[in-house]
Amino acid sequence: MTTQEPETTFDTSAAGLLGRIGSRAGDRLGRIRPYGPRTAGREAASPTLIAVGHGSRDPRAAATLRLLLDRVRELRPGLDVRLAHIEIDAPLLTDTLAGLSGDAVLVPLLFARGHHVKHDLPAAAAAAPGIRARIAAPLGPHPLLVEALADRLAEAGWTAEDGASPSTGVVLASAGSRDPQSGADTRRLAALLGERLGGVPVVAAYASAAAPTVPEAIRALAARGRHRIAVASCFTAPGLFATRSAAHAPWIAATPLGAHPALARLVLHRYDQARTRTPQRELAAI
Repeated sequence: MTTQEPETTFDTSAAGLLGRIGSRAGDRLGRIRPYGPRTAGREAASPTLIAVGHGSRDPRAAATLRLLLDRVRELRPGLDVRLAHIEIDAPLLTDTLAGLSGDAVLVPLLFARGHHVKHDLPAAAAAAPGIRARIAAPLGPHPLLVEALADRLAEAGWTAEDGASPSTGVVLASAGSRDPQSGADTRRLAALLGERLGGVPVVAAYASAAAPTVPEAIRALAARGRHRIAVASCFTAPGLFATRSAAHAPWIAATPLGAHPALARLVLHRYDQARTRTPQRELAAI
């Protein structure tokens, strides 16, 4: 005698239907892995921000950059922010990279496209094992940088009336580079600063490697009848070049940009821009 399986009956009431739907959904959810092949922490983590300064023998320089990065951390809590230097100061970029793995964005604390930005940083990133690194653009030219420069001039004594005076002028002092793109960036920054100050002439000048020098730029402005000349300091921190440039000022000299809030915002802006770019190691393989 063959035993037949009892016929299955279904509860067609609303409560029954909801119960079966919930049971099936729970079964399917139970088979889903809570995270993908990577851990949740890795997927949620942002790339490490490595802020790269040049390095200086002036002990105030590294201390100033640390204050700047403290501001960056305040603006982006939880972001892993590291300091590195191209030369002289510790930690050196090679040492900072050696202690990391995963994704990173190198943000140069430099103001124009020169040898360090175009060659030294990419080479260091490509040579670092275990790092998928992107190189951010230099800090300048950018309106946030102009904001910081104008504020430092105001702190030194510049007023709105000075911008309208036929006797005033500004020398924008920076480190200098032999790279023509670096000079173009600095001249563009000088033009933006001049617009911000009300149309006053701003002449880009350099502490090394390029012309005009700060004294040459001062003489050029004086020849145009501009005898109240301020020196704007396009340096992140105190150092030899910043000190020498300020010493030439016939009138007022701004301090280095340091931990200015606009500079901290600009560091994060360059970081965010670079996050979507192809990592340097993958670029080298293309």
